[in-house]
Amino acid sequence: MTPDLMLLLWTVALTFVQLVVVVISANSQLRLVELVGNRDPAPVFAGWAGRAQRAHRNMLESLPLFIALVLMAKISGRANAMTLLGAELFFWARLAYFLIYLAGIPWLRTLAWVISLAGLVVIFAQLI
Repeated sequence: MTPDLMLLLWTVALTFVQLVVVVISANSQLRLVELVGNRDPAPVFAGWAGRAQRAHRNMLESLPLFIALVLMAKISGRANAMTLLGAELFFWARLAYFLIYLAGIPWLRTLAWVISLAGLVVIFAQLI
């Protein structure tokens, strides 16, 4: 497997880990009967559970863009050192974003988010 596809795989794994953290954190704030129900209205989680949920949702918003860009670069034969750099920036910044968000550090979290977007832009620039 090529390095850019490996980073895509690890990004999917990171997204799954985030989901597990959200489930664990939700379980720490709600009873099981509340979690398995329809959750109408959806519960609002406090503290680190809320931050975990918001970080995961943010990942879900950017993940399709990352998947599409990595696969387009690969399929079009334009994958190169710069697209790999973009994928690395995205993955490591998203990992940092999640950990920083859980810790509740707002400005540093935003910086990590911007770096992850820069990774997407780097890949996109190689495709145009």
